[in-house]
Amino acid sequence: MIEAFGQTDVGRRRKLNEDNFLVDNESGLYAVCDGMGGHNAGEVASKMAIETLGAFIRKSHKEKEITWPYGLDVNLSYDGNRIKTALKLANKKVYKAADNREDYTGMGTTAVGAVISENLMTVGSAGDSRCYSFLDGKLTQLTRDDSWVSAAWAEGILTSDEIERHPLRNVITKAVGAKEDIEINVVEHKLTPGEVVLVCSDGLHSMINDEAILAAVTPFPQSLEEAAGKLIAAANEAGGKDNVSVVLMRYTA
Repeated sequence: MIEAFGQTDVGRRRKLNEDNFLVDNESGLYAVCDGMGGHNAGEVASKMAIETLGAFIRKSHKEKEITWPYGLDVNLSYDGNRIKTALKLANKKVYKAADNREDYTGMGTTAVGAVISENLMTVGSAGDSRCYSFLDGKLTQLTRDDSWVSAAWAEGILTSDEIERHPLRNVITKAVGAKEDIEINVVEHKLTPGEVVLVCSDGLHSMINDEAILAAVTPFPQSLEEAAGKLIAAANEAGGKDNVSVVLMRYTA
């Protein structure tokens, strides 16, 4: 059984909230998109991506014999193919919209979506919106950022401490809608009773590090709404330079 709650906040510096989130208990989809682009195009991109993502996951939840526009990846599970296809469809829709209107040129969005079926969670992501797990007093990042500093860390160019202070730490290398095609990162994770999952925009983790994220909800509140409020408050207290969105899911057997 999954209990879930989502919340978004404009933060302390921005006038417009370009984040969008989705909590859909019926199809088991929980997602956050963080838009970017001039004027209100970022909000358009993130909303378009969330709607497309939700539509395909709901359709594939109800109808098993569906069309797979990008074929099936034999290395992925059924849910892995669902989230990958949904994000590729979102990429196509945002890219076409950006290509057709001058004021939408260059818009895009990060995306992280988790599909939960019983005790198995399948996560698809692009950009630097993240998925975390809270379990036994520990916080674990489950997704990998598509960012310049993440790639530099993987190659041993930067240390973890250097990433925290690097001027390019917010530069992402992949976004939904930025290019005609996109590769999606997919990970699977078995849930443990009592485990809480967090999907969030970088408005949270760019303002407070993982240690501070864990501290904000230790001991973990009984209410997910209270936990979400504490995370958003912590990001805003640290400066609130960006919109911040969090979706929390608690798994109980």
